[in-house]
Amino acid sequence: MSDLENEPTDRQPPAHLRPMPEDWRRALAVVAHPDDLEYGCSAAVAGWTDAGREVVYVLATRGEAGIDTLAPAVCGPLREREQRASAAVVGVGEVEFLDHKDGVIEYGTALRRDIAAAIRRHRPELVITLNHRDTWGGVAWNTPDHVAVGRATLDAASDAGNRWIFPELTEQGLEPWDGVRWVAVAGSSRPTHAVDARPGLERAVRSLLEHRAYIEALTDEEPEAYCRTFLTGGAEAAAERFGGVPAVTFELFPR
Repeated sequence: MSDLENEPTDRQPPAHLRPMPEDWRRALAVVAHPDDLEYGCSAAVAGWTDAGREVVYVLATRGEAGIDTLAPAVCGPLREREQRASAAVVGVGEVEFLDHKDGVIEYGTALRRDIAAAIRRHRPELVITLNHRDTWGGVAWNTPDHVAVGRATLDAASDAGNRWIFPELTEQGLEPWDGVRWVAVAGSSRPTHAVDARPGLERAVRSLLEHRAYIEALTDEEPEAYCRTFLTGGAEAAAERFGGVPAVTFELFPR
């Protein structure tokens, strides 16, 4: 069944969004590119780190194919610097890169193994990723990188706890971790849960703004205005389903 067949219709009004679980201490966010988390959920991350929770970022690529006017050898290090600065704005001090190739990430065992290894290293209770479906809703097509990393992350949350899948990880000293309790998908067209965006929204704007080189290549709009419009618009659009509170939405998969 296609994504379009599963989209809500006028006969099926969107359900009220429930608050995200709060009984956890460590989260691991796994996405394809620099800026994915800043477009997707950094206001929620800011609130979590304020509350003393630990959040680590893992990126499959360095975003080296993301700026047409910059060669990958120049673009990759630039976007890595922007990502580290962006993460720091919302209280994330640890950012890892898996060095898959931007634009041509392949879903498969190699990607699952790399993500499972990261889960075993960091031992999170909550894993976060970005929309793994073909579309963003309707006919807004998703990118292959997002789909591959999102699907692989959902699978790796189970792989990480099974010592007989990727036994080489155990040989490398990475013991199985079956403590992932939820995988939360940001940017989903089928959200089930949400986080109050208000405490972290200003920092989310500043965090996205750290990707200045990418944003300036993407749009002619003034960068801060662009970031603010995008993030506040998304948060306010979710408010109708979250008691009138501007929110960051997630589709939550319990385990």
